[in-house]
Order: sequence, then C-alpha cells, then structure tokens
Amino acid sequence: QVQLVESGGGLERPGGSLRLSCAASGSIFNILVMGWYRQAPGKQRELVARITTGGSTYYADSVKCRFTISRDNAKKMMYLQMNSLKPEDTGVYHCLGATINGTGYWGQGTQVTVSG
Repeated sequence: QVQLVESGGGLERPGGSLRLSCAASGSIFNILVMGWYRQAPGKQRELVARITTGGSTYYADSVKCRFTISRDNAKKMMYLQMNSLKPEDTGVYHCLGATINGTGYWGQGTQVTVSG
C-alpha cells in the first residue's frame, strides 16, 4: 500500500503563487509515475502535470510555463510550483502515484482557490 498526503493549498489572488507538496509513504518502490490532478466544482478531474521516476515531465496546455512539477525520490516528496495563478486554476488538487502495473493511489486532496 501507498499513502499520499497533499499540503500547501490555500487562497491566493490572481497572479500569485502557491507550492503544493505530496508526501509519500508505504510501498513506494513500485511507483513509476507521479502526478497532480485537479477537480473544479462541477467538472471532471483533469491531469495537471506528471513526472516519471527518471524526471520526464508532462504538463497540460493550460498550465505550461506557469506550473513546475518536481520530485525528490530520496525524501519521497513531489511538488507543484504554481505561478501566475488564474481563477480557473481553482479546484481540489490531488496527488496520484501509479505503479508499473497500472495501480493508482490517490491522496485526499488540497483545496486551491484563486480569487480576489
């Protein structure tokens, strides 16, 4: 089993920045890909960014050049640096860890609200 716990969400004004963290514990040696998803009210959960064990990254078009995903394998941490925030970035951000056989583990989520 893998446990993922997100932190770092909050209320921020448009143009501001937030840094999300995802702490992993348990049997993480099988985790191949980690990612951030978000779910806005009334919308489906969508992929924001993902990163492989080797450091290859992917970003949704809506966050390219504004968000940066990173991971520290030694510390069992993943991060999402979010800059130039927009109101449409509002949502619950979830951390995902996926194993090589396709099993996915989710965190409980952290709320990000961009308003003001």
